[in-house]
Amino acid sequence: MEEDKSKDAAAPRVRQRWKKKKPVDPKPKEAAEKATESKPKTGTGEPRKRRVRKAPGEARVPKPKKVTDGAPEPKPKKEAAAKPKKEAAAKPKKEAAAKPKKEAAAKPKKEAAAKPKEEAAAKPKEEAAAKPKEEAAAKPKKEAAAKPKEAVSKPKKDAASKLRRKPLTKFKLPAVPEILLKRRRQRIAERKQRIDAAIKVKRALKAKRHNIFRRAESYIKEYRVAERQNIGLIREAKKEGSVIVPAESKLAFVIRIRGVNQIHPKVRKVLQLFRLLQINNGVFVKLNKATIGMLRIAEPFITWGYPNLKSVKSLVYKRGFAKIGHHRVPLTKNEIIETKLGKRGIICMEDLVHEIYTVGEHFRAATNFVWTFKLNNPTGGWRKKTTHYVEGGDFGNREDKINEILSKMI
Repeated sequence: MEEDKSKDAAAPRVRQRWKKKKPVDPKPKEAAEKATESKPKTGTGEPRKRRVRKAPGEARVPKPKKVTDGAPEPKPKKEAAAKPKKEAAAKPKKEAAAKPKKEAAAKPKKEAAAKPKEEAAAKPKEEAAAKPKEEAAAKPKKEAAAKPKEAVSKPKKDAASKLRRKPLTKFKLPAVPEILLKRRRQRIAERKQRIDAAIKVKRALKAKRHNIFRRAESYIKEYRVAERQNIGLIREAKKEGSVIVPAESKLAFVIRIRGVNQIHPKVRKVLQLFRLLQINNGVFVKLNKATIGMLRIAEPFITWGYPNLKSVKSLVYKRGFAKIGHHRVPLTKNEIIETKLGKRGIICMEDLVHEIYTVGEHFRAATNFVWTFKLNNPTGGWRKKTTHYVEGGDFGNREDKINEILSKMI
């Protein structure tokens, strides 16, 4: 029972609250609409404003222009006149009630603003002209001073707010399969190895060139010293009135001058051992007891002598070919010589020339490495192949005169 009583006591209070918030009856709205319709209407749809007559002595004062800080200017009366009557009639009650209030508030403001203007007109023109200048000069300064502060403060607030809203995070790259990553690492490692290998090769080539140049210098010095010694010995012998006999040469160059017609099998075998298989073929031979005996056997088919340094160089450089895998390869690079004779310390053309001319330890390997020299017929032709050189022919030993015929055949 007590609960029912409490409910009955609370109910009327709630109803009283809701009664206060209920909307107003529509009857007063209709009365207000009728009153607006009964009022005289002008072309603009608004009630006519009452004109205030001025005294005959008063001067007309221009209306002051309202200075608005960025606010939009009021629309002219022509635009208001263009509005249709239906829009003015369709406005709600609140706007209709607000217009008279605004007009009532605007009248006293205009009257209050007109009085000080009349007083300002009565004052001297200098004071009236000075005030707007001071105000005009003061306003931009205040605005200019206020604006940068706002402009400086705004970005800071925006930056701070952005940082708070969206904290900085590390951007993660898209996931890549492990196989691709391994391949990339392998490629990078291989590329580094290739670059390192290329750098090493370049350094080795540079060092090798330097070594080759130094070797050539040492050989030239050796040849010059030997030549000066021979010249010195000859001069000393002339002073004493004696004759010096030069040392026997260790090197000979053999050229085949005849073909296979009417040839003895023993001679054919000797020519085969010397590798003289065609006419005008030539080889370097080391002179000893065995080779001299072989040269005497094949003497009617060959001519030979003792070549000098110039002839050896011209033969190797101009007519030199290497024998690699039973193939005749031109000597265009030092690498070709190094691959075959590098173990024996012969790595370049100058080493090969020096080994042949001085008849060194590896003379046999050097001469076997070089292909048989293929020469031309001498310019002017042969004199007589069937007679000895001593008798005015061509075959046999020519000693130093072999260099003359070599210069014609190379």
